[in-house]
Amino acid sequence: MGGGSAVVRVLRDRTAGRCLAGVVVSGFGTSAMWLTAGIWVKSLTGSNSLAALMVFAMWAPVLAGPALGALADRMDRKVLLVRGNVVMACLLVPLVLVDSGRTVWLLFAVLVLHGASGVVLDAAESALVAGTVPASLLADFNGLRMTANEGMKLVAPLAGAGLYVRFGGPAVALLAAATCALAALVFAKLPVRETPGTANPARDSAPGLESAPAPAGSWRDELAAGLRRIRSSAALRPLVAAGAATMFLAGVNGAVTFAYVDEVLGRAPAYAGVLYAVQGAGSVAVGLLVGPLLRRLPERVFAAGGIALFALGVGARTVSSDAVALVASAAIGFGLPCVLVAAMTAVQRETPDGVLGRTAATAGSLMTAPNAVALALGAGLVAVADVRVLTASAGAAGVLAAAALAAGARRRRGAPASPRP
Repeated sequence: MGGGSAVVRVLRDRTAGRCLAGVVVSGFGTSAMWLTAGIWVKSLTGSNSLAALMVFAMWAPVLAGPALGALADRMDRKVLLVRGNVVMACLLVPLVLVDSGRTVWLLFAVLVLHGASGVVLDAAESALVAGTVPASLLADFNGLRMTANEGMKLVAPLAGAGLYVRFGGPAVALLAAATCALAALVFAKLPVRETPGTANPARDSAPGLESAPAPAGSWRDELAAGLRRIRSSAALRPLVAAGAATMFLAGVNGAVTFAYVDEVLGRAPAYAGVLYAVQGAGSVAVGLLVGPLLRRLPERVFAAGGIALFALGVGARTVSSDAVALVASAAIGFGLPCVLVAAMTAVQRETPDGVLGRTAATAGSLMTAPNAVALALGAGLVAVADVRVLTASAGAAGVLAAAALAAGARRRRGAPASPRP
């Protein structure tokens, strides 16, 4: 089956197509809000720290992924997608009251809740898609989802900033609320109604997965079910670990971006926006190619190739050249998502339905948290170390991570075949 025909099949699938539409609509509002929140707080308080805290507020709930993902295993996922977006829309409306430094706390509280809702909805969507989209098309769907997300990150922040300049922060909050409400309508039209923990005909090719029940026992046991699933799976463990390592290096790279623009390229800080746009374009492009590539390459080989390309792009930031800078940014944008898409596709394929929500959320947390740690670490290192040393070190570490993952793939191909769990 060709890549183009697979994409057409995904878009023609009513569930997959409408899930993608919901992602695009809600992602537009979220991306616009992500940038505007920092600008809004900076203008009201004059504090760079509080502005940075707003970005952290939307990210922080990812750390509670296992607990939040459990909701997607206990509720009808379609209903959860609809009600979750309605709740987010309602939460955003009160932000019209934020008009001074004294009311900034309301923005912080809403963004934390918005981030938590996003973790739950991502887990619910991942589980619902895995149960309704044919397994052979999961990689294509995840690639298109990546393209949609990255495309929104290119367009929405500019639209949000323009709206903020013209009408102020409340207008952006209302825009985000409207997109959540529209996403709820889109998800309400999904032609499915499933009950978590039931048989999953879309994954019948993996015997035993569809009948696995949700774990019973203490709440600690239930919350740890996703982590146990990842640790016990020979397919998931190396991919999630590689994703975590790569995201750590991506955090270091992100932390040194402005120093790289200033000290290596000799450009104004605004040039970082050009590099981010090129990087986003690379991520949009790879999203269209993920499905065909994953049908031709083992997941670990595909992920290792992406990590290597990402690492070479980071390492190339030791060179003082605008042309190299643009090519390196495109390579980073193209390579970085490969391991993430490969890991999440494997989670959808390898995980029993009863624990799929919390396993997807746990994998997301494990791969995302190192990025924040590295951002903080990199911010400190860039003050005491030459940026070229940092980018060269991160690039070398990425090449080693890619080699380790590829070596594991070769050992697995050489081992006796065994049935999937």
